[in-house]
Amino acid sequence: MHPRNRHQGRYDLQSLIKASPELGKHVFVNEFGTETLDFADAGAVKSLNRALLKSSYGIEFWDIPEKFLCPPIPGRADYIHTVADLVGGKVDSKIRVLDIGTGANAIYPLLGHAEYKWNFVGSDVDAEAVKNAELIVHGNKLNSFIEIRHQKNAGKIFEGIIGPADQFDLTICNPPFHSSAEEASAGTERKWKNLKKTGTGLNFGGKSNELWTQGGEKVFLTSMIKESASFKDQVGWFTTLVSKDENLKTLEKSLQNVAANEVRILRMEQGQKKSRVLAWTYR
Repeated sequence: MHPRNRHQGRYDLQSLIKASPELGKHVFVNEFGTETLDFADAGAVKSLNRALLKSSYGIEFWDIPEKFLCPPIPGRADYIHTVADLVGGKVDSKIRVLDIGTGANAIYPLLGHAEYKWNFVGSDVDAEAVKNAELIVHGNKLNSFIEIRHQKNAGKIFEGIIGPADQFDLTICNPPFHSSAEEASAGTERKWKNLKKTGTGLNFGGKSNELWTQGGEKVFLTSMIKESASFKDQVGWFTTLVSKDENLKTLEKSLQNVAANEVRILRMEQGQKKSRVLAWTYR
């Protein structure tokens, strides 16, 4: 994990229960005599998130509707810390960030403001997600720092969100990475097998637009790169997570085609999971 990530090592479950007592009903002692919780249980994961957000980031209110993506906090924090290095890595309330696909959870704006005092605009194509994200922002009295905008054109990413007067230091995105509903379902089945459980849902949830898009992340991010050229004077660094390493070659070629001035691939590791951030700038 990034050295500034708060979530190094095992969770201190007793401290988390003190911050959010509801977590206690999900904690049990396993066969090794260790306190843990069932990460295959969506309710347990949501309770863990509430406890982490409250104890580590001072977020008093956080909830999402059923079936929406419930993000793993340590990994999301790692992305924030990784891109923070692009803009100096220090607390700076002048930094303005656009979160593409903020979801019902608004997790990146919450973490980014708590850690670095950044100001955010979060966008999403799903009207229900926008409504819930606004409830979270208002519930934590963060209206002055976080704005949620509805992307009404599902075929666009920045257009319709970045206004003529907008300037952003960073854009961030956790794109839908499956190419079809069938591929997403297959991924779900593999996850249940890895958890050695049987089930039909996801412990971290996720609606269709959060999990898959026609052509998968390669097509989505290729479109993002092409569209970014129209906003090169309004954004410092464009960034996105890339789930599949094999997609990087195609994406780097697309960045050559739009004449990006600098391209970086930032590697991240959380336990056994490896991921990467693609970042580019026209400046």
